[in-house]
Amino acid sequence: MFSKDRWDEILQVLTTNWFRTLLTAFGVFWGIFILIILLAAGKGLENGIRADFGGLATNTLFMWTRTASKAYKGLPKDREFSYKIDDVADIKENVKGIQYVSPQNQLGSFRGTNNVVRGLKTGAFTVYGNYPEIIKQEPMNITSGRFINYGDINEKRKVAVIGVNVKSSLFDLEEECLGDYIKINDVNFMVVGTYKKTNADGDNENAQKEIYIPFTAFSQAFNRGDNVNRMIITAVDDVPITNIKEQIFNIVKTNHRIHPEDTRAIGFFDLNEQFQRVVSLFGALRLIAYFVGICVLLSGIIGVSNIMLIVVKERTKEIGIRRALGESPWSIKQQILMESIFLTIISGMSGIAFGALVIYGINYVLDMSGPVMMFVNPSVNLGVVTVALIILIVSGLFAGFIPANSAIKIRPIEALRTE
Repeated sequence: MFSKDRWDEILQVLTTNWFRTLLTAFGVFWGIFILIILLAAGKGLENGIRADFGGLATNTLFMWTRTASKAYKGLPKDREFSYKIDDVADIKENVKGIQYVSPQNQLGSFRGTNNVVRGLKTGAFTVYGNYPEIIKQEPMNITSGRFINYGDINEKRKVAVIGVNVKSSLFDLEEECLGDYIKINDVNFMVVGTYKKTNADGDNENAQKEIYIPFTAFSQAFNRGDNVNRMIITAVDDVPITNIKEQIFNIVKTNHRIHPEDTRAIGFFDLNEQFQRVVSLFGALRLIAYFVGICVLLSGIIGVSNIMLIVVKERTKEIGIRRALGESPWSIKQQILMESIFLTIISGMSGIAFGALVIYGINYVLDMSGPVMMFVNPSVNLGVVTVALIILIVSGLFAGFIPANSAIKIRPIEALRTE
């Protein structure tokens, strides 16, 4: 039950020596402030790393071929092989949890010789033969026109979706590219769309120097038959690709007569495994932030406890009189605990408010000056504030527990004799 007299007494006790109270409160204020800033900095780094992934499907496996390291079923070691389009169907059919399997072929690169021509303009670009699912696995925004579709795949249409830097290299600034033609290794393709990569690397000029054409048209135009350069495989969200990649490898090894123990023949990059390492890293950073923040806060709590012991000692005679007049030990203990909790919460919430103000200032500067590499939108959520509030309440109880017990141990007669 709310008692105005009790709260008046709490305020009077804490303001009698306001400078001492202020110094005591600063320890709790600083501990919570450090905790909030550390958590916000960790979140900013996490946001920066996640921005590097952009919309990339992180539960994804990239596969390519290397040479076989073991002889098997009459075939020699060090032989080369290629994936086939039938491998794609086998993986989809026999491995549960697969969401997308995108076969991909590649021609040229931005570091190679000029392979794309339009009129008098030429350029060296990476050309990919893909299925429509690739846009769900690698992040890109269609800035004009459309992406390749299954109509293009089924009819082997010679159409192309070009990066914005390909457009700027082959077309004038105000020139319309949709419906126009570019020549890739002397084969004409009609431009049906333009895109811009949306992950952090999308700001890299070379990330936009790519051209996507239908897989079937690529195979026909450049005599690739049913060969597949590499596969990009994405699992459903609740099935980590890391857990099923061995099933995928076994299917490919069986199809191409690769020794079951040959670990070199299949090249791969498990993006999910790398992403989970990053997630684990930031989980560890959060634990470190809580540990450091709570350790700093603990020093402030010890200060509060010491001051409350001093306050109890100063009020020995008062407590003796109250005990002599019949006030219960629990009432006196409750008074000391409330004073401790009140001081802890007020100073702690001030630290949270100041931390929020500093975080707002950092975000304002970042918005004005542009994003810093691997550091984006430092912030703390409501859950963190709730945890901090719980820590403050528990800390206040601990800070007041020893002084409160000390207060109720005072005997009224001895207290009244105290000068």
